[in-house]
Amino acid sequence: MPQGDRSNQARFDRRREQAEQRKAGLPGEDDEPLPPPVETIRTDGKAVGRNDPCPCGSGKKYKKCCGKNADR
Repeated sequence: MPQGDRSNQARFDRRREQAEQRKAGLPGEDDEPLPPPVETIRTDGKAVGRNDPCPCGSGKKYKKCCGKNADR
């Protein structure tokens, strides 16, 4: 096998590896490491519906009280 064929094969192998890394989303040697995974934020309570009483205690419906500007 001539020398030119070996260098071409090595170049194609490197490009194939780089393409596989990009496809897998893995960082390369020169890339900075991936950040740690972020924990999902979960709410404890049930969401307030538009027609439910307002949680502020006014006695009005949420849509007429605190939810008035929340929809915009």
